[in-house]
Amino acid sequence: MKRLFAAIELHPDKAFANTLTEFKTRLKCERITWISGHNLHLTLKFFGATADEKIPAIIEAMHQGVKEVPAFDICFNRTGIFGSSYNPKVIWLGADPNPALEQLFAQLKAELEKSGFAYDRQNFVPHLTIGRIRGIVDKAIFQKTMDEFRQAFSLEQRIDALHLYVSVLSPDGPVYTINHTAILKQ
Repeated sequence: MKRLFAAIELHPDKAFANTLTEFKTRLKCERITWISGHNLHLTLKFFGATADEKIPAIIEAMHQGVKEVPAFDICFNRTGIFGSSYNPKVIWLGADPNPALEQLFAQLKAELEKSGFAYDRQNFVPHLTIGRIRGIVDKAIFQKTMDEFRQAFSLEQRIDALHLYVSVLSPDGPVYTINHTAILKQ
């Protein structure tokens, strides 16, 4: 059994890293587990614990799902939270609307469902998780910082591949390893 997810890998540039450092510094008193820059990814499907014999079907569905989707550019440029403003759970970066990303998601979903991998009922909300909130000490400072950084981040990238990741949980946080790559139409 392997803990798996299908995702797009992202590579933050220096400007993004500097903004993230400043953001973290401003929220240093809050109880937030920050996602490391090398772990940033856009999840399209989380499989969870998956038997090894099911992996070939996932790989085939990924290849079928990407074969008609051309490489595309994506831009993440707004910050938000999941959860309520009284009880936030996750800090995320949202992507601009992107028809190519929507096409990739729809085709991957259809191919995986043909192979018996059901999707949950939640709508697809393209985002990068940058922090998991364990507790907020000063809600006023947290909200002020969120407001100030609402549009401070910018991460633009060319997307040309979809990866199947293996996630191993450890006390120091998850370790992600690429198991397989499906290349988008060139």
